[in-house]
Amino acid sequence: MFGRFLELAIGTADIVSSVQFYERLGFEPLTTGDAWPHRYGVLSDGRIHLGLHECALPSPAPCFVLPGLEAAQARLRAAGLQPEHTQFSPDALHHLRLRDPGANPLMLQEARTFSPSLADRAVPPGSGAGSLCGYFLHLSLPQPDFGRSRAFWEHGGFVALPEEDEPYAHLPLTSDQLDLAFHHRRSFDAPLLVFECADLDAATARLAERNIPLSADRPRGLDSTRSLMLEAPEGTLLLVVAAGGPA
Repeated sequence: MFGRFLELAIGTADIVSSVQFYERLGFEPLTTGDAWPHRYGVLSDGRIHLGLHECALPSPAPCFVLPGLEAAQARLRAAGLQPEHTQFSPDALHHLRLRDPGANPLMLQEARTFSPSLADRAVPPGSGAGSLCGYFLHLSLPQPDFGRSRAFWEHGGFVALPEEDEPYAHLPLTSDQLDLAFHHRRSFDAPLLVFECADLDAATARLAERNIPLSADRPRGLDSTRSLMLEAPEGTLLLVVAAGGPA
């Protein structure tokens, strides 16, 4: 229903500051095209690809490529998925934006906007590759109603798994391209990019060496000695949890 996952689209008022932040974490830039009218760049850790858009954009928004998007609108609407924004101008990249039942955004677009070479490489857990944050686990979304949101994302091709308590209470959803999780708003009221790190102490030291400050925020009940939070210049939150054992 949604197509093939491309990136987590992130809006930023200052793309240079955002790019520099993710590069300091170890993300690598990818070659992009000129499909967007605004400045746009993509950085990857080999597993998750962050599309930085210098424009007002609800984010982070999972972005999928769905060829024949204009014709697919009828199928989306028949499934009860009503876009809040559409762009089908003949001289612009066709795209639309939806909201899930928890008001979290996602985007569908007609075609890729960056080279797939580095983006398609596999980074296995515990390989040591990737960024200082470690291995990307999932995008965790705040949801007031797990049942309605689960139905929405399963309609898009995701499969819900049993709820888990570690490293924080969440409902995981998996697909062959992107994993998601739901967390309760009472736990944390914002989306989180969640990573797992094999050596949290070493990562903390390396972050300090690169003058990357830690945030005091984290999901309710999460042990501060086994997790850390980073906030990107544009406001994206990255949660890093220790691998192996309860938080």
